[in-house]
Amino acid sequence: MLPEEKLVQILARFEYLEAQLSSGADSAKIAQISREYSELKPVVAQIEAWQHARADLAEAEGWLDDPEMKGLAEEELPQLKARIPEMEQALRLALLPKDAADARPAILEIRPGTGGEEAALFAGDLLRMYQKYAEKHGWRFELMELTQTELGGVKEAVARIEGAGVFARLKFESGVHRVQRVPETEAGGRIHTSAATVAVLPEAEEVDIDIPASDIRIDTMRASGAGGQHVNTTDSAVRITHIPTGIVVTSSEKSQHQNRANAMAVLRARLFEVERERAASERAESRKSQVGSGDRSERIRTYNFPQGRLSDHRINLTLYALAQMMEGELDEVISALIADDQAAKLAEMEG
Repeated sequence: MLPEEKLVQILARFEYLEAQLSSGADSAKIAQISREYSELKPVVAQIEAWQHARADLAEAEGWLDDPEMKGLAEEELPQLKARIPEMEQALRLALLPKDAADARPAILEIRPGTGGEEAALFAGDLLRMYQKYAEKHGWRFELMELTQTELGGVKEAVARIEGAGVFARLKFESGVHRVQRVPETEAGGRIHTSAATVAVLPEAEEVDIDIPASDIRIDTMRASGAGGQHVNTTDSAVRITHIPTGIVVTSSEKSQHQNRANAMAVLRARLFEVERERAASERAESRKSQVGSGDRSERIRTYNFPQGRLSDHRINLTLYALAQMMEGELDEVISALIADDQAAKLAEMEG
């Protein structure tokens, strides 16, 4: 059953916001009111459609006693009875608590784990995979930091991804990604296992995280490229150390000004995520959901190249479409993760 009292509250809140917008509310509040109004509008449309469908069902059931209308009622009733449960399920999902960060751009960080050069090459493959996924969704993908090995692997990659629903779709990618394949560096044809870590953080704004100047130390240094080759001769690379937490962020593009901005953006995102994790652990304590825990030490997925298999261990999903997924066709696994997360939240809400 739907929580009808909550539906009434949502409709009343929507009417109030609508009245505030019509009356020309305080300009300082108008942006906040508009944002809440926009978020509620599709939910209200679903509530009203469901209410109309239920009214239509009651009317059609009343027609069964009317000989002239009985035929029409018998034609409409099966359609209405099938449609209403679907509408109720969609409404339940719409009523789930929203992650306030879902609409934000994301900071993507990729680093090799165990496995030496092969792990660095796999980290590069993951970077390309997410870049192609972003392109397919029309998102803006901006590399903020890229350090490569001599063979073209990735030592560290940091990217900013902006677009509709970016963090909502990518937030379950954080964790350890394991690969099983014959490395290019292996002459004997043996399958090796290596790993890379992925972190997806919601971008934080300055109003979210205040970083006093006294809490950071900024060092400049000479930028270097793959294999230690100097890409320029000026001290443009920037390293920022957050003294209270010990978090260190670097950026080594050509512009020192841009490097400072990039490094501060990544630092804010990391500190924002620390705050989000602390708040989440306070809310849930030990009852953290398996999907979306964001634990970067958790092995979440295996990419088995000889078998063309991708397995997500959190939801026991195995897909034999690895080649397509490495080309950015990730929607099937990401949608399954989102559906699993929604199911867990529904069970919690209704339990």
